[in-house]
Amino acid sequence: MGKDVIIACDFSSAEATFSFLDKFTEEKPFVKIGMELYYAEGPSIVKEIKKRGHKIFLDLKLHDIPNTVKKAMSVLSSLDVDMTNLHAAGTVEMMKAAVEGLTKEDGTRPILIAVTQLTSTSEERMQKELLINASINDTIVKYAENAKAAGLDGVVCSPLEAGMVKDACGMEFMTVTPGVRFADGDVGDQVRVTTPERAKEIGSDYIVVGRPVTQAEDPVAAYRRCVKEFVG
Repeated sequence: MGKDVIIACDFSSAEATFSFLDKFTEEKPFVKIGMELYYAEGPSIVKEIKKRGHKIFLDLKLHDIPNTVKKAMSVLSSLDVDMTNLHAAGTVEMMKAAVEGLTKEDGTRPILIAVTQLTSTSEERMQKELLINASINDTIVKYAENAKAAGLDGVVCSPLEAGMVKDACGMEFMTVTPGVRFADGDVGDQVRVTTPERAKEIGSDYIVVGRPVTQAEDPVAAYRRCVKEFVG
């Protein structure tokens, strides 16, 4: 499994997205389409970016009753994305239903990963507001083990948790990690951050990078720096 850098295209319109992607004349970066862009533009944005030759991580974090998630995943499967996700908190049954819905008739399907705990959720909030009494690290590992048991390919986690997920679930279990910043860059509103180089050392398979690339003075140069530091 090759490592790759995924650019978070957190734009509010197709126009802004394409004006950004047009800067890449040589590479076709793997891109993440999140809720903002998908809800603004609908499935057409996925088809158009795919047509341009990009791999797509559709980041919609499904979380509902198993049958609803299964049907929704079946619809997303027809969009021909390369990766999509759901919340591990939806239980093993829901995750199994998602795999069923996502799998095409020929047996193929996109990579499916689970969100363990959002990077904005602190241990204190998790315990006080969600009434989860275990530590955040134990919770993340357990949710990752549930995802593996349900047949998923990996989890989204902070780079700081990638190592313990690999220890619990095996090296082939994917870790897709946001919260990546350059050593000399601004950390923004992310608390648990690390550099592309460190994420590689810890064991991330994919890093998701947003503002350090999308808001860089030269996005193409910033993307290439990420690839050089993370992929080598």
